[in-house]
Amino acid sequence: MASVEVRSVRKSAALRPRGPGKLQPARSMPLDYRYSAAGGRKAANGVGARVAVAPEEEEEEEGVEVGVVGFEGDADSPYSSQAATTEESPAGAGSPSQRDARWGDTSSYGARKKHRVFCQLPNGDWALCTVITTSGDDSVLKLPEGKVLRLKTESLEAANPEILDGVDDLMQLSYLSEPSVLYNLQYRYSQDLIYTKAGPVLVAVNPFKKVPLYGNEYIDAYRNKTKDSPHVYAIADSALREMKRDEVNQSIIISGESGAGKTETAKIAMQYLASLGGGGGIEYEILQTNPILEAFGNAKTLRNDNSSRFGKLIEIHFSTTGRICGAMIQTFGERSYHIFYQLCAGAPASLRDKLNMKKADEYKYLKQSCCYSIAGVDDAQMFRTVTEAMNIVHISKEDQDNVFTMVSAVLWLGDVSFTVIDNENHVEIVVDEAAETVTRLLGCSIEDLNLALSKRHMKVNNENIVQKLTLSQAIDTRDALAKSLYASLFEWLVEQINKSLSVGKRRTGRSISILDIYGFESFDRNSFEQFCINYANERLQQHFNRHLFKLEQEEYVEDGIDWAKVEFEDNQNCLNLFEKKPLGLLSLLDEESTFPNATDLTFANKLKQHLNNNSCFRGERGKAFAVRHYAGEVAYDTSGFLEKNRDLLHMDSIQFLAKCKSSLPQMFASKMLSQSDNPLPVPYRNSAADSQKLSVAMKFKGQLFQLMQRLESTTPHFIRCIKPNNLQLPAIYEQGLVLQQLKCCGVLEVVRISRSGYPTRMTHQKFARRYGFLLLEDVASQDPLSVSVAILHQFNILPEMYQVGYTKLFFRTGQIGKLEDTRNRTLHGFKAVSEGIKPVAMQGNE
Repeated sequence: MASVEVRSVRKSAALRPRGPGKLQPARSMPLDYRYSAAGGRKAANGVGARVAVAPEEEEEEEGVEVGVVGFEGDADSPYSSQAATTEESPAGAGSPSQRDARWGDTSSYGARKKHRVFCQLPNGDWALCTVITTSGDDSVLKLPEGKVLRLKTESLEAANPEILDGVDDLMQLSYLSEPSVLYNLQYRYSQDLIYTKAGPVLVAVNPFKKVPLYGNEYIDAYRNKTKDSPHVYAIADSALREMKRDEVNQSIIISGESGAGKTETAKIAMQYLASLGGGGGIEYEILQTNPILEAFGNAKTLRNDNSSRFGKLIEIHFSTTGRICGAMIQTFGERSYHIFYQLCAGAPASLRDKLNMKKADEYKYLKQSCCYSIAGVDDAQMFRTVTEAMNIVHISKEDQDNVFTMVSAVLWLGDVSFTVIDNENHVEIVVDEAAETVTRLLGCSIEDLNLALSKRHMKVNNENIVQKLTLSQAIDTRDALAKSLYASLFEWLVEQINKSLSVGKRRTGRSISILDIYGFESFDRNSFEQFCINYANERLQQHFNRHLFKLEQEEYVEDGIDWAKVEFEDNQNCLNLFEKKPLGLLSLLDEESTFPNATDLTFANKLKQHLNNNSCFRGERGKAFAVRHYAGEVAYDTSGFLEKNRDLLHMDSIQFLAKCKSSLPQMFASKMLSQSDNPLPVPYRNSAADSQKLSVAMKFKGQLFQLMQRLESTTPHFIRCIKPNNLQLPAIYEQGLVLQQLKCCGVLEVVRISRSGYPTRMTHQKFARRYGFLLLEDVASQDPLSVSVAILHQFNILPEMYQVGYTKLFFRTGQIGKLEDTRNRTLHGFKAVSEGIKPVAMQGNE
């Protein structure tokens, strides 16, 4: 564990908030100030007359505790901006992992009759229940559907008061626990309130359907501050305002697993910025980069119909007047391909003839998945959308034709086959339609293609040797060439877009960067790809932690709160495991990749030999090892690690491209050769030639460090996207899946950390309005701070459980829940008295 130490704040006599020692004279509260709950008649002047009792409430159902439900727009409720108004939905399906031992908000909680609690069902789900009776160590509970259970009282988790059902910021929850966070997100999700705050973080739960939360009406509402509920628009608006106010670059960091909605969230943020900063037309061009990048960089996977196979940073530049004046896009990671299917389905007849196009299911590269379409997606129409977007970002018709020629060449390369020519399994290419089409598209001869794919030139002891390739070596060479061609094409396409977006750009030093990057991944089998992705997320998590503590410190200092140390999960040990030289995961992987006879098993054994003493590493049987990440332990299978880390594109293939008559292959080869001669510093996306000098893992590390340098120079805003179910269907909420992601993207850690401070914050005004009617003495003439302090005294809130700030009261976890219980019982007593019934509190039930 690490700690952040925040200096104690010495407050001058003039600025020191008035403490609980004595009540202060009235100044700001009007004489007819009204203390009541939601609802009720207001006076003509907008301030209700002071009343002795609160408004009427619903009848208490048998076995269910009466609570006060906050209504949207209720100014008296500290949770009013988004307090839910519908009944709670039942706990969703799923199978969460065991409770994190660090959660301990309610460990001493004793179940009381009619209180709401969470109980964990045999399948691992949490259910919201009502306590019927408690006897000894056991409690009898009533589930929402009416079923009755008997469970050990110590296994129960306290549920929040009903007033907190569906709050729009998890930090407002009185009890912070896994079930309460899960329940709150589900409560909101059931009402299409897909955005929730976790302190400084926006949590976005993918609705898998269209929700009425976007468009010009909403943009205007967030711009004019008539709406302040959590939203991507609110994050983008905050970034824009802070950029103008502080003259500091901003970043919006969007993360989450495949299918969580990152790409759509990034587009929504861009839409808002384009609307507010537009006017010159460049904003429309920026938005039109999305269909191009998605076509060439996204793919259908088992988990997601539109999965980004690369990281994307869009840096939007603003003029001194706050108008968008240009942009730059940077990419990193692997590539994949909607465009192949779109080209096959949508190419016009003239282009189809020129490229000798076949149907998608006739290409070997596309046949491997046996998936040729996506439900609800028209590939032919998407192809037309892509070409229209290319026109808008000023990619010429000639360049477009060259792009589609390269896409077709990659497809046809996969169909190039080989014939064995001797008993040592050496091969030559088969001269057929595939080979002839490739040579025509690339502008080369059959002889050159055969030489590049079936032979390898090597230099041994100053002698030039020609090595014949075996069938498996030739297939690997062919596939490496196809992969390199496509990667180079993607990189070139991004460069052309950037040239277009930079036209007329006036550099002001002001920018907002939107980062759409893959989130932490843990599957049944985790390979090299997950290894790199999770390493990147370790780095991003450290950035996230630093920013979180900075924000906490600023708010406490700003409001004059004394705050000492906060313990948090430090992942520096895990980063050292990856990055330490010479005995870190990346260094050992690189070292083993240089040995010709090394295998995945020898690599796994080397890791166990050198790293077993590291607390974040655990050796497994055979070719496996495990890493204890901040988000949990992940077991990796080293199968393919060495091969993927080398990812060699031989010099013969580069020289082959250099000989081609088509302009793009020549350009790609020239860039590869220049990077091979000077591989450092590493750009965001290196081509393949320098992989003989720099491994895939090291290039990835270089890209990551450059990314972090850029982010460190900005003020970050975080959006964590959550996938509620694996079926990609609306209205389904799998608790186990959601809980796993909340841990993986650090949301639960944010909530946990807030427990160490004062997570519930309420202005003196709101606190006085909500609880002032509970006071035994008349305080109508006193100001909100004095009323607030009187309430704290009357109900014996311990001094260590709160602090009084300049503008707000800061509470430890659970304190508001206790006040709400008292308020609810009092309101119920008022109602009972008005109906001639003895109040519950007078019946001795509590």
